[in-house]
Amino acid sequence: MRPIHYYLLGTGGWFLAFGIQGVMFAWLVTMVLRETPEMVGIAQMTLLLPGTLLILIGGTYADRFGGRRIVIGGQMLAACGPLLLLFLIWSDQLSYSGMLAYAILMGCGTAFVTPARDSLLNGIAEGRVQRTVMLASMVQFGGQMIGIMLAATADGVGAELLLAVQSLLLVLGTLAFVALPPPRIVAALTRGPRMIHSLLEGAKTVFLSGSMRVIVVQNVAMAMFFMGAYIVTLPLLVREVFAGSAQDLALINGANSLGLVCTIFVLLRFGDVARPGRALILSQGIGALVLAAAGFASSFSIAVFVLFIWGMCGGIAMTMSRTIMQEQAPEAQRGRVMSFYAFSFMGAGPLGAVLNGYLVEQMGPQNTLVVTGGAMAAVVLAVGLGSRMWALTQHQPVAA
Repeated sequence: MRPIHYYLLGTGGWFLAFGIQGVMFAWLVTMVLRETPEMVGIAQMTLLLPGTLLILIGGTYADRFGGRRIVIGGQMLAACGPLLLLFLIWSDQLSYSGMLAYAILMGCGTAFVTPARDSLLNGIAEGRVQRTVMLASMVQFGGQMIGIMLAATADGVGAELLLAVQSLLLVLGTLAFVALPPPRIVAALTRGPRMIHSLLEGAKTVFLSGSMRVIVVQNVAMAMFFMGAYIVTLPLLVREVFAGSAQDLALINGANSLGLVCTIFVLLRFGDVARPGRALILSQGIGALVLAAAGFASSFSIAVFVLFIWGMCGGIAMTMSRTIMQEQAPEAQRGRVMSFYAFSFMGAGPLGAVLNGYLVEQMGPQNTLVVTGGAMAAVVLAVGLGSRMWALTQHQPVAA
């Protein structure tokens, strides 16, 4: 098989497991342990917090030691997380503190796997970066959707079996990365700058680029308003407004992932987007309005349909932002640049989780969706009017 096939298999294993986690973690905290909205927000914040603290180090290590090594170690670490929960449930000791321990372990694995895996993509793209990003995104969201469908059976088959499957998928994904041929080593950073200098070099590269700087700003806003709504507000919407179950939560998540997959499939069918900056701004703006509209959904079926449309917008936004960063990252700094890309999203994620938990506590999940959607729309409008991202064409950087 070609290197890209091993890469996609390894990525698929990770995101199949991630799809299971997306439902299982929210289900266990929200519906099994019956925690309050604020505690749900704190739990989701804990899942994201290690990314805030470690992901830049993960990107530096990917550049120093090679992304393949780091992704193998990080994914094996993550495989231990579901086993921890499996033991706690089997021994009848599942608790909120146990969920936090799981969150920290999985968050640490994610902090190293994410930039390391992204640092490998350009090397296996064979000159087709945007198409390879689309393929990886298709595997990512398709895998998540299948994982979500598996997690929808939690009420029937029980958490133990699903946690065992989650761990097995992570191990199988790791084996695919083991089979991936070692990439050409770029400049060995063990003979180069120390870690702090290496991080500063990556930060300088990102923030001196007009396009990459705008992506970082938009990612922070997406984490605050989109990710926070997805991981905190929507599970609480299912519980408190629609009196739903794990299957209903999986249906919400699955509809969103299906929208992402449908959009990426269309992008693959029609080829590269000539104006990725314009596509990014339009998709995020429409997505913000759609999220706000979800707060007015009068029935569960309408909410599912609206979140499918939201997912379609997200498929464009995530693909375009990732493509822009990949194309403009210097080869020797790709791990660090992509770690800043992930950091801007994951780093603000804990704040988004806490913010959404607080807002739901004060005004309910439906009003919270309206507020966060409106706030994101305001950010997109400001970025569209205040930057040159609208004029960005493929392979063309935006002036600082």
